Amino acid sequence: MNNHSPKVLQLNQSDIKGGAAIAGYRLHQGLLRQGIDSKLLVGNIATDDERVEGVKRKYRLENLLYRFTSRLGFNYLNLVSSFDIPQHPFYQEADILNFHNLHTGYFNYLAIPNLTQAKPAVYTLHDMWSFTGHCAYSYDCNKWQAGCGKCPYPEEYPAISRDTTALEWKLKNWVYNRSNITVVSPSQWLTDQATKSMLNQFTIKTIPYGIDTNAYQPLDQEKCRYLLGIENQRKVLMFGAESLKATRKGGDLLLSALQKLPPSLTQEITLLTIGSGGQSIAKLVDIPHVDLGYVGCDRLKSIAYSAADLFIFPTRADNLPLVLQETMACGTPMVSFNIGGVPDLVRPNITGYLAPPEDAQDFAQGIVQLLEDDNLRETMAKNCRDIALTEYPLELQAQRYITLYQEILNNG
Repeated sequence: MNNHSPKVLQLNQSDIKGGAAIAGYRLHQGLLRQGIDSKLLVGNIATDDERVEGVKRKYRLENLLYRFTSRLGFNYLNLVSSFDIPQHPFYQEADILNFHNLHTGYFNYLAIPNLTQAKPAVYTLHDMWSFTGHCAYSYDCNKWQAGCGKCPYPEEYPAISRDTTALEWKLKNWVYNRSNITVVSPSQWLTDQATKSMLNQFTIKTIPYGIDTNAYQPLDQEKCRYLLGIENQRKVLMFGAESLKATRKGGDLLLSALQKLPPSLTQEITLLTIGSGGQSIAKLVDIPHVDLGYVGCDRLKSIAYSAADLFIFPTRADNLPLVLQETMACGTPMVSFNIGGVPDLVRPNITGYLAPPEDAQDFAQGIVQLLEDDNLRETMAKNCRDIALTEYPLELQAQRYITLYQEILNNG
């Protein structure tokens, strides 16, 4: 029996750059608050946290191998430094590993059997990449259920220069057959996908992301608007994405939906955006616009969410979007599409409005309906905050992971 607090090593693309990185770092902070010794080994360091170190790389050799592997159409197989991770003190001190986002160019998935030979691992999924022939999201393609090949979306991130998806699928399957992992999915949708995939040989648990409900909480709307220079009587629509130019993020659908709003309403609206791509959309629809650009600060994000009447999220594919969890914790209702893990958060008539996928007309209808019904918005705002407090507090997520780590170690 292993009753001491487990020492955990998280492996991720970065500490705080990107959605999967932020989600992983929040878990890391949640574990630390519960007295768990958690450390991170990442591809890209953006904090000065002493518990975070970078994966040591053999750049010359890996660049040389890259010329060969990329021409063959394989991502990440050049990254031989992943096989040296067992020499790192963080690895040696750990009782259990927790893999997060293993794509983005810092890790070689062929090393998973080697790493999990001595120490068991939890594999937290942040998208579909772990069980497809190359892509992070497969949209309407289900080939990953049986083997991939003849890929309809070779350009989809991470892109491939030639179609080796059938072989990559087999390689990943070969890897998992030799690995000691337990799978965690943050959304019901991703759990369902994983259950239909090569990962179904493992235990698959659903543990949603956690959020610090003190850092993200409803603030006085009038004060928040004053701070952002927005007149109080305006209707404020907020949206955000790293880049709305990405097809997956649905910038074109958002533009189309905004163009379908009645002119009487658009005269009352101010757009509030974080990330990039908002300015071009605001210009095209000729609606006043406040652009905050990239926002890393939790407090400023809370101010923005609290200033908004609605958060609108036109995504085409997503797992459990952090921005929706953040806006929910701040008590701001949401309008989005019924895809992926979005319905876990955007619950019709409870926390927001769900339009059918790709239906910009219905998305616009949702905006109109919620903006015109103050009472409904108020009820939804309260529901949003209540659900964030009961279902998604960081403490709950950390506790669920600790229980899982202990189970795995006790059964080992």
